[in-house]
Amino acid sequence: MSGGAQFDLILPVPLHARKLAQRGYNQSDALAEGLATSMGIEWSATVLKRAKFTETQTKKSRIERFENVSGIFEVTQREAVEQRRILLVDDVMTTGSTLESATQLLLQHNAREVSIATLAAAF
Repeated sequence: MSGGAQFDLILPVPLHARKLAQRGYNQSDALAEGLATSMGIEWSATVLKRAKFTETQTKKSRIERFENVSGIFEVTQREAVEQRRILLVDDVMTTGSTLESATQLLLQHNAREVSIATLAAAF
């Protein structure tokens, strides 16, 4: 961690392997890596994993979105998040359900705190 940094680790919101194969890239990875490089902070695209494939959220109601992302993430390296100040990065936030699901999991794995950064918000 560089002097005075607010975060210890930057994590992108992961795509499921099937969606990543279809798309070919995860824009949240690129955002997280760019932030980490410019801020001099560690980042990882493997600590947080999307374990369940979910249908697109675009046509779901707010409640359906929260239900759709419940329990979809896994922490692959518990020691990487314990007592760390994490910046969770996503490209677009709509209802916040995906970010909330990931944040809850990171806090359950003893992250010290979780902050969120998104490129855009669509409500």
